[in-house]
Amino acid sequence: SQREARAGQLAREEGMVNIHPYADPYVAAGQGTIGLEIVADLPDAAAVAAPIGGGGLISGIAFAIKTLRPEVKVYGVQAEGAPSMYRSLHEHKYQTLKAASTFADGIQVKTPGELTYQLCEQYVDDIVTVTEDETAAAILSLMENQKLVAEGAGAVPVAAALFHKLPIEGKKVVCLISGGNIDVNILN
Repeated sequence: SQREARAGQLAREEGMVNIHPYADPYVAAGQGTIGLEIVADLPDAAAVAAPIGGGGLISGIAFAIKTLRPEVKVYGVQAEGAPSMYRSLHEHKYQTLKAASTFADGIQVKTPGELTYQLCEQYVDDIVTVTEDETAAAILSLMENQKLVAEGAGAVPVAAALFHKLPIEGKKVVCLISGGNIDVNILN
């Protein structure tokens, strides 16, 4: 992508280190500490739902949780307009989308990480998708009911729970809200 090319160029020209946002084992391991915190702080949680773009966040979390508490279900949620990991996992074939379009731009990824795909295959129980309207409803619900501002990418796990996309009825579930970087114009 243009972002990756520009990051590589800057790293070469300026002597910087280019750290990929999700296709990096150290990034996934760092994000896995969220899974350690969930297990420590919520020992009775039955399931965790997390957003997926390239897969770094969920693969780290799923690895940590399944290593310590394999009975806890780990679900991934993608935008319907950018289902790269959803398709890869459901078709058991690593793949790139021809196009991706969602206002949840933090998870608008055409090609998931190869390492993260492998980790998702092994440790994630299922991946579901949510629509733009469901994501918007989750953002609004979080604002109205929890006084939380979440970007689309951060709100997709809540959308999946609100719209019954996951088998979680009556269970204690953690919905990971991973970002609040929302353009206020989107709220109009």
